Amino acid sequence: MTAPTLSPLTTPAPPARPAATWTDLITAVREAGQYPTRTEAERVTRIVLAALGGHVTGDERVALAQALPDEAARIIAAQVPAGRPLTALEFVDSIAARTEGATPATARWDVSSVLSALPPLLGTTLVDDILRRLPQGYALLFGRAELGARA
Repeated sequence: MTAPTLSPLTTPAPPARPAATWTDLITAVREAGQYPTRTEAERVTRIVLAALGGHVTGDERVALAQALPDEAARIIAAQVPAGRPLTALEFVDSIAARTEGATPATARWDVSSVLSALPPLLGTTLVDDILRRLPQGYALLFGRAELGARA
């Protein structure tokens, strides 16, 4: 008698964890933002990911958390969804308000430094999905051109 085999449909595959680590992410942010220390890059990354976690919802939020290193995923998952989506400008202003000594210009730098480090971890399809769910203007923060109005 042979042992029964399970159909691939009955055995869920464990979610794929990203190859990148938290250290890889922080290094990418540090390089993108030209931060003098790892501590500064990590502080900025935590602030921006926490804000982003409240604005990405639904399946995209789950996919975002699954695509990021564990520490980043926990930051995203711990956020309560925002009551309303913020425009890109409002998002940057919210980062300025959360960051001691920040100006709108330094907050935009911080946001762009973190968000532009995410596409290599997330892949084009997930970034496209996230950008479709966010108000217009976020593409620039992710390091992409936004050439036209959305349909």
